[in-house]
Amino acid sequence: MLHFITLLICLAGGLDTVFGYPNGQISASCDSMLPVHGNNGPQSSVSPYNITVSNKTFSPGDVITVTIQSISGTASFKGFLLEARSVGGNWITGTFTTTDPNAQILTCSTQANSAVSHTNNNLKTTISASWTAPQGAGPVQFRATVLNNYSTFWTGVLSEIIEALQISDTTCGSQKFCLNDPTNCSPTDSTCNFMSSAPTSNGYVFEMSAPTVGYVAIGFSDDISMGNDDVYICTKNSSGYIFVQRGYTTGTVAPTITNNTAGSIVSSYTNGVLQCSFITESNISTPQQISSNPTYYVFLVSGPSNADGTILKHTKVLISSSKIDLSSFTTSGTQSGISKVVLGHGSLMLIAWMTTGSIGMIMARYMKSAAGKPFLGKAIWFQIHFFLMILTVVLTIIAFIMVFVHAGDWSGGAHPVLGCIVMILSFFQPIVAFFRPDPKNERRFIFNWGHRINALVIKILAVAAIFLGLILVDRSSNLWMPKVMGGFFAWEVLFYIILETKMHLGMRETDQENKTHIETGALLIFVCGNLAFLIALLVGIGQS
Repeated sequence: MLHFITLLICLAGGLDTVFGYPNGQISASCDSMLPVHGNNGPQSSVSPYNITVSNKTFSPGDVITVTIQSISGTASFKGFLLEARSVGGNWITGTFTTTDPNAQILTCSTQANSAVSHTNNNLKTTISASWTAPQGAGPVQFRATVLNNYSTFWTGVLSEIIEALQISDTTCGSQKFCLNDPTNCSPTDSTCNFMSSAPTSNGYVFEMSAPTVGYVAIGFSDDISMGNDDVYICTKNSSGYIFVQRGYTTGTVAPTITNNTAGSIVSSYTNGVLQCSFITESNISTPQQISSNPTYYVFLVSGPSNADGTILKHTKVLISSSKIDLSSFTTSGTQSGISKVVLGHGSLMLIAWMTTGSIGMIMARYMKSAAGKPFLGKAIWFQIHFFLMILTVVLTIIAFIMVFVHAGDWSGGAHPVLGCIVMILSFFQPIVAFFRPDPKNERRFIFNWGHRINALVIKILAVAAIFLGLILVDRSSNLWMPKVMGGFFAWEVLFYIILETKMHLGMRETDQENKTHIETGALLIFVCGNLAFLIALLVGIGQS
């Protein structure tokens, strides 16, 4: 009797094994996508079935028709399991609907409507379902297991990869690594610098987005200095054609291009924002990485490019705050990608042309009554003017040498060109002044006008160069530093107008003491205002 009961239990337990799941309720197979009946493995031959899709790209909310069918039209099948998997990370993604009586919707990995299976074991040669793209999905590939009969089935039946048209930060930290600046900004924001990565079986899915006129690139490094880094570059040429290349850097020169990256490239350039997403089938390679689970500092850079798409020196650099394991789905903050030498250069130029140079020019033009007393054989205003202008020239030369030695070239647009002109004109200004004619010389007016015009040109070019420089280092979303510089420029112009008007109206002023008080008060207000603007910008540079 005991043996008979045991036999009944074994037979009952084996019913599922014998008959499988003809009703398609196979949620237990969602992860492995393998049948849970019998001991037979999948076929090793080429599958007689394929998966076709109605679209090769999608945006969130788009509906794509997915069809499993016999390649020859004659190879029938009884059962199947169909899912949509993210190419990077292999996550089940999106939702299905179907009106086919031979198909039903399943819940997989606690996600409702995330898979499709058969409803019966009738013979079929084709089956269709509709897949709705979710928010934040990257490249997707449909995957199926198809059963010809109980013991004969094929796994890993794949569709072509379909690409997302929209880069998103929705799945940052859960399904992909992300680096963005400003912190937590979305790539749909025109001021956002963004990159993401997700590992595939033999490479990565990369996304990058940045406001730029030429290119955006990502790099992977053993340290926070550029050189010996693996880089991927998304660039556009003058015709608007966008392409992706892989390269390798050897220092501060342009990277050596090793090959074009081929793999589901989707790109766009809209309203000044360049975006690229693509799949690479290569591992990242840097000199020091030999472990099976390497980590890197991640760079995100952008800048201008030539007409043929050749990249020029970057104007924006972001670096992950620590080394990143790209197989871990995290979101990283950034540290400054701007060299301290560059920040020091900017600070010296601000001090020179917002404070010492401006005050020196004011002293020579408007403070002759307030500071006309002699000191060491010359009027006080002249001594102060001479000292401040020499200091301005020295600061300009030091700032120029610092950044030129650091950069090693002239790339970077108009900013270095204007800076060079300012440095040259500033250098010759005191030299020419040293050989000025005597005040009573009939040709003295030539020197006076030449000296003034050259000073005005230097001032205008210096302000323009500072504007461009602040745009390069400002990491805020609203570019507040150039706006502060605009306020400073307006402040100076207003003050010059007031002082020039006062000087012409007061030429007949006989009360010398009154003139001295007015000029001294004006100078104090001017200095206080300039210092306020200067401190604000120096703080901004420090934060960069």
